This record gives sequence, C-alpha cells and structure tokens, in this order.
Amino acid sequence: MHTDPHLTETHLADLAKALAHPARLRILQLLARTPGCIGGDIVGAIGLAQSTVSEHLRILKAAGVISGEIDGPRICYALAPAALAPLSNFIATLPIADKTCCLPTQDMTIKDRT
Repeated sequence: MHTDPHLTETHLADLAKALAHPARLRILQLLARTPGCIGGDIVGAIGLAQSTVSEHLRILKAAGVISGEIDGPRICYALAPAALAPLSNFIATLPIADKTCCLPTQDMTIKDRT
C-alpha cells in the first residue's frame, strides 16, 4: 500500500498547526502531568475562559492529539501520543543544522541590500 506524499504532508501540517499555540501546548503539558484530566480542571489550570479552552480542546481533538470521552456530566480528556508519531518521525529526519550551513556569505549580504 502506497501512501500519497501530499496526504502525509497535509497530515503533518495539520498536526503542526494544532500545536502552534501556547495555550494548546500548555493543555498538552497539563494532560501529560495529569492523565484523564477533566475539562473543568483544564479551564482552571490554563487560566483562560471556558469557551477559549473548549475551542483549543476542539482543535487538539480534531487533529487526533487528544481524546475526549463523556463521563457523566463531564468530559475526560487524555493525550493520544501515537498521533504525534508521524510529526516526531518527520522532525527526526531533518538534519541538525551545521552552523556554517546556509549562512549568507558577506558578498551575498551586501548584494541583497542593494
């Protein structure tokens, strides 16, 4: 079975986009420290309005980064670490930057300014 590289790229971009907000990173850190965290606890710990936290949770859940299960009147959220594996694997394929790589030369810098 061959995977379409464009679908893979889109999936990676969607994961990166879901992580691209400080509040969502705080939510993930909170869930990592307290598995099975309840929604109301997240609001108190993050310090944002309920509606704002709900939107961040929705985005994370849509990306598959977290799961949310209804437990009576509450929703119990948990990390879905396997969902981040494709992004982690992609990042691991990127070379570690060599400090001399990709730096403009003095001539290029002067030329670009004119």
